[in-house]
Amino acid sequence: MILIGNGRLVTRDPVNPFIENGAVVLDGSVILKVGKTADMREMFPQADFIDAKGGVIMPAFINTHEHIYSAMARGLSINGYNPKGFLDILDGMWWTIDRNLTLEQTRQSARQTYIDSIKNGVTTVFDHHASFGEISGSLSAIEDAAKEMGVRSCLCYEVSDRDGKDKARLAVKENESFIKHALDDKSDMLAGMMGMHASFTLSDETIELCAASKPQDVGYHIHVAEGIEDLHHCLKNYGKRIIDRLMDMGILGPKTITAHCIYVNAHEMELLRETETMVVHNPESNMGNACGCPPTMEIVHRGILTGLGTDGYTHDMIESYKVANILHKHHLCDATTAWGEVPQMLFEGNAKIAGRYFKKELGVLKTGAAADVIVMDYIPPTPMDGTNCNGHILFGMTGRNVVTTVCNGKILMKDRELCGIDEEKVLSEVREESTKLWKKLNG
Repeated sequence: MILIGNGRLVTRDPVNPFIENGAVVLDGSVILKVGKTADMREMFPQADFIDAKGGVIMPAFINTHEHIYSAMARGLSINGYNPKGFLDILDGMWWTIDRNLTLEQTRQSARQTYIDSIKNGVTTVFDHHASFGEISGSLSAIEDAAKEMGVRSCLCYEVSDRDGKDKARLAVKENESFIKHALDDKSDMLAGMMGMHASFTLSDETIELCAASKPQDVGYHIHVAEGIEDLHHCLKNYGKRIIDRLMDMGILGPKTITAHCIYVNAHEMELLRETETMVVHNPESNMGNACGCPPTMEIVHRGILTGLGTDGYTHDMIESYKVANILHKHHLCDATTAWGEVPQMLFEGNAKIAGRYFKKELGVLKTGAAADVIVMDYIPPTPMDGTNCNGHILFGMTGRNVVTTVCNGKILMKDRELCGIDEEKVLSEVREESTKLWKKLNG
């Protein structure tokens, strides 16, 4: 039993949102009780005590759209890479990397991503993987890293026709095998989806194969209208918009994640709402690729379940919170927007999305919820309570304020030190594999 206390407790439970000197008691993989620190210590004197030292105790973060395979791109320069637009970026950088990744490099990329996630307080990751260099077994390689690091993960492989039908079929099989494996897993730490790249790299034949191969009770994880080229391709080749195409092919639904959704119109938003399809916004990636600003505020206002992801651009969810807040104010020329919508996406939307794949309630500190807790070394200079805690997070914190991370009742990091993981050794092994990859790319 673990008792984390002596901190300002932000629960995300509307019944009991904030406790000034609060504590949360963890019993195995679930939360046993929350309350005042003095009361909890008296009630559970035998519990191991973690002192928040006046900082902030809150639910761990959830990232609903990651790209683990991008981990080895940090600082990379590929000879001859001179992109003129989004498609050049995809083919010249990301698809070039994934076409050369080995299984070991996929595993090491996952180890690096999970370490960064833990350090930024992220304990649940929805990843969208691609490694056309070695497809079969790639999701298992990520799973190995997830189990080693103790991070809850929902994984899928990015099916695409871009490298031919044979590899597309292998990618579908990788998803099918892993989903069945994840459905048999009883830890509530692993889930699987049928991953697909985007409409413009998927034929009807391949989408039909995905649908025929997908086990029941799971959905799809697909990029939608991330670039205008995706929409133009769909209009030219299928005579319809992307969401209409996905609707006609049975891809939409409450278990499906549509990432980005930049070039969608009001009609498509209504289809997303009516089918209860999920949307994930990735602000930094969209800005970095100059893809445009999605109508995320309207998507949220229409009642579509919307989450916040990073697209591999960062592993710091607070950074994405900050960027999304500014992006939509700037885009709409409206200083009053995004104050409520973005934290709703991060703290409520992501938890609801995760709730469609994991059994325990995530993103909240209350009895029976998952024992996923973080401690921030933030001491507020102004009054803090349940009504203004988001303002303190937005303007006063970054992911690197996280000092302690607990997932599923296991302490993954304490006082900024990873627990049970030799970080120096892991990073040395990651650098060894990334060096091999870089040499291969520029050989």
